[in-house]
Amino acid sequence: MLAFALSRRIARPQLAARLPAIVRWYSPGQAQFSTDGERLIYDKLTEKFKPSELRVEDVSGGCGTFYQIIIASDEFKGLPLVKQQRLVNQTLKEEIQGIHGLQLKTIAPK
Repeated sequence: MLAFALSRRIARPQLAARLPAIVRWYSPGQAQFSTDGERLIYDKLTEKFKPSELRVEDVSGGCGTFYQIIIASDEFKGLPLVKQQRLVNQTLKEEIQGIHGLQLKTIAPK
């Protein structure tokens, strides 16, 4: 996240390429979680949507109050973006009640 933010602000792109990436991409069977909240959200979304790609990151520093989720699933094909995000919000209804913020990006693979 920090590397991404810095890369957008650096005038010389060649410097941005040398910054370390602080991003965790999860694929089925290879998930590593820094918090229990990440694991819970990952498991629920995997069970419901069978995603081809899923990224769940606690961007609040580990306290579980703000999450960033990127999910790509065939379940989203043909649905408007708002409907895709509503499906994710409904799936995570209980978890959303206990957090401060959620950054969500849904993708319908081609």
